[in-house]
Amino acid sequence: MMKKYLLVTIRLIIAVILIQTLRFKFTAHPDSVYIFSKAGMEPYGRIGIGILELIGAILILIPKTVWVGAILILSVISGAIFIHFTLLGIEVNNDGGTLFFMAISTFILSSIVLWNERKNLPLIGKTF
Repeated sequence: MMKKYLLVTIRLIIAVILIQTLRFKFTAHPDSVYIFSKAGMEPYGRIGIGILELIGAILILIPKTVWVGAILILSVISGAIFIHFTLLGIEVNNDGGTLFFMAISTFILSSIVLWNERKNLPLIGKTF
């Protein structure tokens, strides 16, 4: 029973992290514009990634689609981490690495959720 509540809490934390960053993407905050410009993805990438993050945050909260949300979030966050390592660095605009560590945290938490949902994966879920 405790494990169930812990997993729900983790899913809520993931959704809150993703949703709270959306205001920066959707309002063209200068830091967000800087990041996506540096990655050559401004403005369509910024808005598109924001939409994918919103969809992932919703899907991870719905019991039947948790695994879909976790996979989507892992995909998007993997891209963010890759961009940090290759173009941005750990620290972006003197943020002390906050964005990078939030991405790493979201990746780890989403991995935990996906691992716990592995039996629900179509085609391969039965093998776990």
